[in-house]
Amino acid sequence: MRMYDIIKKKRDGGELTKEEINFFIEGYTKGKIPDYQASALLMAIYFNKMTKEETINLTEAMIKSGDTIDLSLINGVKVDKHSTGGVGDKTSLVLGPMVAACGLPVAKMSGRGLGHTGGTLDKLESIKGFNVNLDINEFTQIVNKNKLAICGQTADVAPADKKLYALRDVTATVDNISLIASSIMSKKLAMDSDAIVLDVKVGKGAFMKEIEDAFLLSKEMVDIGTNMGRDVVALLTDMNEPLGYAVGNALEVKEAIETLKNEGPKDLVELCLNLGSWLLFLGKKVKSIEEGKDKLLKVLETGKAYDKFIEFIEAQNGDSEYVKDKTKLPQAKHILELRSEKSGYINSIDAEEIGKCALILGAGRETKESSIDLSAGIVLNKKVNDKVENGDTIAYIHTNDLNKGKEVVNKLKNIIKINNNRREKKLIYGIVDKNGIKKY
Repeated sequence: MRMYDIIKKKRDGGELTKEEINFFIEGYTKGKIPDYQASALLMAIYFNKMTKEETINLTEAMIKSGDTIDLSLINGVKVDKHSTGGVGDKTSLVLGPMVAACGLPVAKMSGRGLGHTGGTLDKLESIKGFNVNLDINEFTQIVNKNKLAICGQTADVAPADKKLYALRDVTATVDNISLIASSIMSKKLAMDSDAIVLDVKVGKGAFMKEIEDAFLLSKEMVDIGTNMGRDVVALLTDMNEPLGYAVGNALEVKEAIETLKNEGPKDLVELCLNLGSWLLFLGKKVKSIEEGKDKLLKVLETGKAYDKFIEFIEAQNGDSEYVKDKTKLPQAKHILELRSEKSGYINSIDAEEIGKCALILGAGRETKESSIDLSAGIVLNKKVNDKVENGDTIAYIHTNDLNKGKEVVNKLKNIIKINNNRREKKLIYGIVDKNGIKKY
């Protein structure tokens, strides 16, 4: 078998066999196939696309390129949730304790933030002592005892994806549904969770900008998971404006704590109820989505979800005083206000631009090696469709660098749009499961 022939076959619109895909992934991962040939194949895939079978075979090959994470010692149905990334997306910090408080094991391995999207691990490290570096035995024990653990990857999962993504990034071949789907699912399926709920973000602050493209990606990922024997459901959720009010690590932890005390933003609560009810349904804890929402609301109202969060923090060596007294969380030296210069309604808050402003303040990473300021970020005081009067505070800018803070204040004036009309907005656009697409 020659790489030349595989490239030529795909260039001419042919369908690659499982053996050909395995040959490519194994050879490229081991350094036997050079970047220039891998790039040529990626470009051929970009233009000629992949069939469903090719995409599944590519995902399987990338899973087999590295370690898989055995969760068989965790008792019960194991569930996981994955977000495709957004701004102000602190969902895992709220959803995990809510679902665990309902008795369903949540075994989650998360990543760090890069660019304008935040990372769950960075947020959790705002809490003094919190340990994200668990080995598989510690991870398993904590989930069995407390029903919840969140840590970083403990194994070399899907190394082929890491190499391929870096190459796609520099060869303009990122935007291909099959390549995106196999990249995401190879990492998720390398963990043997029984059920996965995907939160596929769509809009200005998301990787997927268009709703129809997001539905196609969701269908592809659900098909991959279903073909590999997992229960997978995808919810398409809005990311045109940030989720909740807070953007920035410690600020998002604070908002997550408030939400677990049943005092959270409406959109964040609604998202967690929808994602969580599907997790409970797939985890066989409830017989319907409505029953799942009722159970989740109850653990919020009774304080059980908040108690579970404290238990979770303490189990991973975090100082729970940082949860009980939010003033202990990292705080910026300066808080600047952005005030409205006219009356009307908030028409739009571009999530991507808000994320970039948070990046300027130090809340995110330009590169994987960048350090972050856990205290920096933006807290919105208004959301889309809220009424504002001239002089009202629209946002608070938390910064340790006054000059950068002032720069962000000026940028936000052009990012947060005000006019005389309210507009229709949705949080959830639809659901994709093994039975197909259901648009809302």
